[in-house]
Amino acid sequence: IEVPSLKWEIREENIAYIKLYNFNEKASFDFSQAAFEVLASPCKKIILDLRNNPGGYLEVAQEISGWLIERGEIVAIEDFGEGKERKEYKAQGNARFLEYPIVVLINQGSASGSEILAGALRDNRGVKLIGEKSFGKGSIQELETLRGGSTLKITIANWLTPKGELITDKGLEPDIKVEMTEEDYQQDRDPQLDKAIEVIKNL
Repeated sequence: IEVPSLKWEIREENIAYIKLYNFNEKASFDFSQAAFEVLASPCKKIILDLRNNPGGYLEVAQEISGWLIERGEIVAIEDFGEGKERKEYKAQGNARFLEYPIVVLINQGSASGSEILAGALRDNRGVKLIGEKSFGKGSIQELETLRGGSTLKITIANWLTPKGELITDKGLEPDIKVEMTEEDYQQDRDPQLDKAIEVIKNL
């Protein structure tokens, strides 16, 4: 079964709504394909939906960010703790969407790579995050095998946003908070997406 990494469609005539499901090894290629389709379409604005996206590979988030922020800008910082040198991951792409207004949808299911991408867009471009607070998964862990065959997971580093904000256990706070109720789900309503469309229309 091939699970798609994203889908996109045109909303309100000139808004590209891009839903990213994960950051698997195929997501970067899929995003590139979608990006060229968006560039060839009438769309001039982007809603990036990262809700319930559990993340995946950092490199994929880095590659996708290269379409959205300036080349050389920081995507994420790897922090190994006090007294140790931090490692910066920077955007390497063509920044073709730099002039496109963007808003990002997040919720409690947005974790890891999706928090890194959302944080990079917010810190570098002032992109508004809409929805609910993200999950808060920004730690890097290693498996250590102990005597007797048991294993222990040890946190060796944390991901920080470009402005140095810790993601782990904190998550990203939305700039515009919109909650989904049980009734919304049952009635197939999406007030978060409605708000994103309302906001981006004025950008």
